[in-house]
Amino acid sequence: MDTQMMPRIADRDTWLAERKALLARERELTHALDDLRAARRALPWVPVETNYVFDGPSGPVALADLFAGRSQLAVYHFMLAPENDHICPGCAFIGDHVDAARQHFEQADLSFAAVSRAPVERIEAVKRRMGWRFPWVSSGRNSFKEDYGTSFTPEQIAAGEPLYNFGTTPGLGRDIHGTTIFARDAAGRIFHTYSCFARGNETLVGAFAWLDLVPKGRNETSTMSWLKLHDEYEGAKLGGTCCS
Repeated sequence: MDTQMMPRIADRDTWLAERKALLARERELTHALDDLRAARRALPWVPVETNYVFDGPSGPVALADLFAGRSQLAVYHFMLAPENDHICPGCAFIGDHVDAARQHFEQADLSFAAVSRAPVERIEAVKRRMGWRFPWVSSGRNSFKEDYGTSFTPEQIAAGEPLYNFGTTPGLGRDIHGTTIFARDAAGRIFHTYSCFARGNETLVGAFAWLDLVPKGRNETSTMSWLKLHDEYEGAKLGGTCCS
């Protein structure tokens, strides 16, 4: 560790006193987050009036199909555009967390799907490269991403009006990331219940939770400056662990 980053050095009693003071703040934040999550669950539901149909690897896929028999659906808007070959490292970072997590949250009545404007063939190629198994469909022939605030027209971008993140964030792009939550009632009606954008998606990234525990934190010179696709890190092909 860089000696310039070294903090104060203290005896155990001093550390314990400061750690207990921090614990009080952590508990306060935990309870505040509990209240916030309850308020999120209490948001009203908005009926989905459009019959969205996506392109999947085996043919057309309706929004209802993405629920896979469950009553809740999380959709991640993955930044994969038809006009370029770029794979967004930030979206891939989130993608790397999904298959492990969904082994569990699918048992709690939640399905997951990613949506991009890129054609299915491009999506499937990225899935193979990254080793992902989660459902991922193309919205290239519908307005889903535009309707849910993660894709903007060239005219909107040129106008510079801050439409992203509920009109709070400038810097529009043709594709931007976000998460949309849907629910389905017993009659099969679909509702939009929640969306988050920008740093609201950080809660989906378990790696951040680990980094936030350690002295270097997220170890950034700028936002996620160290981040790469997981197969692009030095030694990635070799495993890169102390016990391999």
